[in-house]
Amino acid sequence: MMRSTRSSFKFLSALLFCIQAALFSGSAAAQNQDGFVDLIDGVSLSGWNIIGNASWVIGNGIVEGNKPNGFLVSTKSYKNFVIKAEFWADSDTNSGIFIRCQDPNKVSASNAYEVNIWDTRPEQAYATGAIVDVAKVDPVPKAGGRWNTMEIVANGSHFKVTLNGVVTVADGQDSKFADGPIALQSAGGVIKFKKVQIKPI
Repeated sequence: MMRSTRSSFKFLSALLFCIQAALFSGSAAAQNQDGFVDLIDGVSLSGWNIIGNASWVIGNGIVEGNKPNGFLVSTKSYKNFVIKAEFWADSDTNSGIFIRCQDPNKVSASNAYEVNIWDTRPEQAYATGAIVDVAKVDPVPKAGGRWNTMEIVANGSHFKVTLNGVVTVADGQDSKFADGPIALQSAGGVIKFKKVQIKPI
């Protein structure tokens, strides 16, 4: 009887391993050809938690934040990666993509790296295209009133930001935060995301 129980256990363990392998294979197949994984599906907030009181509307493949103040925070944490995002912002929109967040329930520029989207920020050195308190931008690119592309590279203590094909941060350096979730901010004005993709490096 003991031998039969052990055999059954081994069989179930092997079966579980095969199921996990199949699931992993399916997940890998969901990647784009260039290795990026879509974090926004355009029809739901699967993979994200809502914090704060921002209003997030989903439709036509777009996630829109139109009321301050809050975040969409990824349920997964990331360490070294490349993010590609497409966003639309009003000229006075206050938003940003926060990376390596240390507290998923209370996101701020003091406990995460904030890649800013805010053309009219009073302190222009950390406006759109900058990493707040880490890497300044000069001149400040204008993102308001149109669709934009942003690429963020976080590799150890080195950071690079490219907006609409122009490098705004060539080599920002900071080592406070090693990993953590990603957060999308809505803090005033309309912000729309139709693509947020990530590829670990």
